[in-house]
Amino acid sequence: MALKVKELQSAKEGEWLSDGPVGSGRGSGVLLFRRTGSGALVAYFRYTLPGGKRDSLPIGTYDESGRGGMTLAEARSRAGGLSRLYQSGVRDVRAHIERERAADEAAREAAEAASQQAIKDVHDRQRYTLRALCDLYLSNLEREGKRKSAKSARSLFKCHISDEVASLAAKDVTSLQIAALVRKVRESGKERAAGVLRSYLSAAFNAAKRAPFDSALPADLIAFGIEHNPVDAIPAIAVKRGDRTLSAAELRAYIGHVLRIGQETGSELADSALLLALYAGGQRIAQLLRAKVGDFDQDTATLRLWDGKGKRAQPREHLLPLAPHAAGIVVALVEHAMARENERAKQEGRAPELAGLWLFSTHGRVAMNPETVSNRAAEVCAGIGGEAFNVRDIRRTVETMLAGLGISKDTRAQLLSHGISGVQAAHYDRHAYTDEKRAALVAWEARLEAIRQAERAPSNVVRLGQRAA
Repeated sequence: MALKVKELQSAKEGEWLSDGPVGSGRGSGVLLFRRTGSGALVAYFRYTLPGGKRDSLPIGTYDESGRGGMTLAEARSRAGGLSRLYQSGVRDVRAHIERERAADEAAREAAEAASQQAIKDVHDRQRYTLRALCDLYLSNLEREGKRKSAKSARSLFKCHISDEVASLAAKDVTSLQIAALVRKVRESGKERAAGVLRSYLSAAFNAAKRAPFDSALPADLIAFGIEHNPVDAIPAIAVKRGDRTLSAAELRAYIGHVLRIGQETGSELADSALLLALYAGGQRIAQLLRAKVGDFDQDTATLRLWDGKGKRAQPREHLLPLAPHAAGIVVALVEHAMARENERAKQEGRAPELAGLWLFSTHGRVAMNPETVSNRAAEVCAGIGGEAFNVRDIRRTVETMLAGLGISKDTRAQLLSHGISGVQAAHYDRHAYTDEKRAALVAWEARLEAIRQAERAPSNVVRLGQRAA
């Protein structure tokens, strides 16, 4: 029999009141009310579980006005819904509701996680851009001491990566976008720059790709989430090999012009770099300019350079046992650097700081820029006239003439600090090649003197590997 409001109002604590079957007939469940110790009247839907045990499922608090809970009509409606669910075959209504509640909670949490991930993705795309990747890659190059490479890469990135592409998330940059950047540079006639740009971009992406597994790389690269290198699909642009070498007459003019013009213009320091690079066997200008006073052992006339070229993490020591003329150039440079430092110290009222003095520096605090020497070589070339050449052509000329003197390929590689790698060179061949390099430089200076005097190589010069007649 259905309950009346008065009966609900008069219910005592702990008393159960039945509103009767929810549906028609048996097996539809019953709506019950019970007064709690706090005075609240709670509605229950009672039904029979599959095992025969009854379960009273709370469905809400009763309130006659409906403001603090359900009215009687609302309680009956809610119980009716549960009854229909029960009659549809759901025999454990409580477990069913709990499963639905858990599913709803999981769906809510998933939606919240998706929303947070979407926010994070937007943030990451704004933060971990191609520009940021390039900047971090450049910083890593500088930490490794490869400042020249970092400077070159920075200039290429700034000039040839558009703001539109640079502002994209690095992991979203496509091969087509990189190819378009490289193609634009190449079509402007800068083929070498296009090849170098591609190379640096590939190195930046590869660094970020390897960072999660390579402890030698900065952990900051991991956050970019790079899983593939978009530059891999773009063919490398082969650097055109230079083939310009100077004749003996051109080399004689080059030496004479450097000596004469340097004295007239006051560019002796840059000219000393050009001459030392030549007389020391065709050394790289950038490596010579990094030499310091302490790198020269006057007792053995040995100049120590550091070769940081290539992928090596630490520069390789490169020792040059100089012949007399080249040694004389270095001695003069040492004396010049020390005299300048003593003069500065006197003017500034301090003790001279001779440790760490650069061999090539106009004011002692910063080494001479390689571009200064390259520009000087261009001036010399223009002054001589004829076919153009640069410092790389001078280096190529030296090696070609050294080969003509019978200097072996291995000795030339050691003397010019070519890419000496492989298992044998890295782990087993510990020979310093000091005697071979010294003999080669002595023979080379004799050859240069003969060129300067417009003579053939002196008859007392013996090709290495041959016996005197």
